[in-house]
Amino acid sequence: MNGWLRLGLAIVLSALLWSLGIPSARAAPESGGSLTLEGLKAQIANPIQREGKPTIDLHQVTVDLTAENSEFRDRFYRLLQTVLQAGDKALSLDLSNAIIKGTFDLQQLSLREPLYGEAFFPLLSEQEQTQLKRDRKRLSQLSQLSRSFLLQPQPTALGIFLFRGGLNLSQTRFEGPVLGADIFFLETVNMRGAQFLQGVNFSESRFSKTASWIASKFQQEARFRNCLFFQRLRLGQSIFQGSLTFQGSEFHDSASFGQAVFAQDTNFSRATFQRNADFGQTHWQGTGSFFRSAFNADCFLTEARFDASMGFRQARLSQTINLRGAIVQSQLDFGDAVFTSQTSVNVAGLDFNVDQAELLGSPGQIGRVLSVPNLDGNETLLRNLVRNFRKLEQVADANQLEYTTERLRLKGLLQQLTAVNLNTTSQSRLRQVGFSPQQAENILDYRQQTPFVDPADVLDLDEVDLATYVKVRDRIIAVPPRSWMVRSQQLTQYLALAVLLLTSHYGTSVGLTLGGGMVAIALSSLLFWGVDRYRRTLPTAITPPQAETLWMLGSFLVLILLGLTTLMRLGDTPVLTGLAIVLIVVPVPGALIVMLYRQGRFHDQLDTSYLVEDGSARQLRLLIARLPIIPKFPFYRERFYPIDWQRRRNWLNYYDFSLNNWFKFGFNDIRLRDEYVPGLVTALVWYQWAVGLAYVTLLLWTLSRTIPGLNLLLYF
Repeated sequence: MNGWLRLGLAIVLSALLWSLGIPSARAAPESGGSLTLEGLKAQIANPIQREGKPTIDLHQVTVDLTAENSEFRDRFYRLLQTVLQAGDKALSLDLSNAIIKGTFDLQQLSLREPLYGEAFFPLLSEQEQTQLKRDRKRLSQLSQLSRSFLLQPQPTALGIFLFRGGLNLSQTRFEGPVLGADIFFLETVNMRGAQFLQGVNFSESRFSKTASWIASKFQQEARFRNCLFFQRLRLGQSIFQGSLTFQGSEFHDSASFGQAVFAQDTNFSRATFQRNADFGQTHWQGTGSFFRSAFNADCFLTEARFDASMGFRQARLSQTINLRGAIVQSQLDFGDAVFTSQTSVNVAGLDFNVDQAELLGSPGQIGRVLSVPNLDGNETLLRNLVRNFRKLEQVADANQLEYTTERLRLKGLLQQLTAVNLNTTSQSRLRQVGFSPQQAENILDYRQQTPFVDPADVLDLDEVDLATYVKVRDRIIAVPPRSWMVRSQQLTQYLALAVLLLTSHYGTSVGLTLGGGMVAIALSSLLFWGVDRYRRTLPTAITPPQAETLWMLGSFLVLILLGLTTLMRLGDTPVLTGLAIVLIVVPVPGALIVMLYRQGRFHDQLDTSYLVEDGSARQLRLLIARLPIIPKFPFYRERFYPIDWQRRRNWLNYYDFSLNNWFKFGFNDIRLRDEYVPGLVTALVWYQWAVGLAYVTLLLWTLSRTIPGLNLLLYF
């Protein structure tokens, strides 16, 4: 019984080993042994099944392809090329964990495809067939060009090389150069963890399936010039100790270079990325260039480190360039780059020291695409970027970043005013925000022991998961209890900042400020013209003639149209900007006018204008220092005369008066008389003058921030 039991166990164990694919006596040499012609022929004659595909198994061998072993080298290429490329079904080649000495030439393992004919078209997809036709046309044109210039005395057979099967070179050590140029790889290429001691050249090659060089090490130059990757390229965690070039390459699918190290110069000029490009956590010790490259999707450079200059000159950036957490120690150049309306450069958490690094870009453009999601943690970065652009005398970009900073500050103030305070709110309010009843109860219990310092502190509770926090994080805050006075101060600060942003983009847009002033002057002029010219209808009408009314209304519509057009062209939110101007100009004067007409006007000189003009001089004047009402001293009264209602151009006087009050500049000194004037009219004029003083201050501040010379005097 023991003998039969041992025999049965031996049979079961043998079957199990056979099913696991333990190599037989006909297999390749033992691990680390040199490959011989007999071992090669044995493997060619007995391919194994790997992932459902017949594969020639040459893993863990040493292949000597040096010049001293030329006979073996020639037979090696000839035997493998015949079996890999012959027949209806392609075989894959497995050289994983092998050591290859001498030059490894993949062209000699490939099949030359002539410039004409469609024998291999059934093996290719429609996109690959189109690309193959383009390659043939390009090679044909190069051949004709070389013959026309006598560079090639006799025509040679040009063609494109096809590698039909898969290629597994993972963990392989290449002690000589690797030549893989001008090859169309139809299956996957796996070189994960490979070591390349000398140069690598895959220029002009095409990869139909996924190509992987994850965690590979390139000790010399690596060339992938004008390559085309139809599917994903994976080069993450690789180390490039020599120079690297992907010049002119196209990536139809995503390209992953995450955590790669580029020790020397890296060239991605004129490359095209159709899908996402991942360069996250990469280390660029040498210079990098994306000159005239095209990014049709997102580019991730999160937590990347740039020790040398990085250039995106004349690149086309269509989506987001993510530089979150990156470290810039040299020059980051976006000069002459093309940005679309959807382009943004996320610089949140960027480590940027203006004393040792520079961020370059086209003046007036780069500042508009730089963005951060919130002000917390990025305020110092934004100040450094502002200093960077002021140092480069790019005032518009510096102002744009300050405008971005204040917009984020406004967003934070709004959140402080409207969000739910975890330290003071009720349980019902917490449930309305999005917390469950149990979560709300736990929050109340937690804050009785320890107040919340940051909204993320709710994640310390076992009942609150990340999904809940993401849902409610924009609607909650964690601050100490605030009094009504503190909240009033925050509200006042919010309203003042909102007005500055709406009317001048925080002092960065003179055109927007002038457009708002144009709308304000039109409204103010119309209001005061109505107060001054429509006195009464009974018993004797004191109203303007019809012609003056038409001129006034027509000019008002023209100015309003010009002002609103300016707001729509320059403002980010033109509707809110126009509404803010109307709220400043109309409500208070409107209320005063309603009160004036309700109580009626009964005073001397009722048929004379309230406005008087200085008759001693006709000149352009700056009127910042003067007040809107003439002095009471009789000597001054003799110099001022009431404006003439009978003149056809009388309606211009009201625009001149509003121009004096708003811009403190006018063609003539027109003021309000000091006798026989209702107090409501005087209040109306003083209100207009006070608001105009604030407006001209805003205008001068905006001019000082946008005129380079004056700006340098203020900041340096």
